[in-house]
Amino acid sequence: MKIDGRCHCGKITYEAEIEPADVTICHCTDCQTLSGSAFRTVVPAKKESFRVTGEPRIYVKTAESGNRRVQAFCPECGTPIFATAVADPQVYSVRLGTARQRADLQPRQQLWTRSALGWVMQAQTISALEKK
Repeated sequence: MKIDGRCHCGKITYEAEIEPADVTICHCTDCQTLSGSAFRTVVPAKKESFRVTGEPRIYVKTAESGNRRVQAFCPECGTPIFATAVADPQVYSVRLGTARQRADLQPRQQLWTRSALGWVMQAQTISALEKK
């Protein structure tokens, strides 16, 4: 499936070919911190199908495993765009919230659930307002 997306301000845009069945929620504490939320939703895109327009800012983080990963975000508005390997990236983990087709892409698995915030799994029981 072809997707396209952008940061909040529009300075960074991208296109990618992805497999919808590969959409994943990650509950690791790095994703919680870097997203500013309870989890992050991502979908992998192979190098040959991922095209970025604009120059994202790069931050390299070291995971619990010791693995170093590039975190790319908009230098203007701060929107996270993707993560990838530091050396010779072959796959880009696209941040699903930036994809125009995000409503059509349902996660199929969850990772690092040992770090999931307890209330996340009961989110449907929390009071909900359609608009405020």
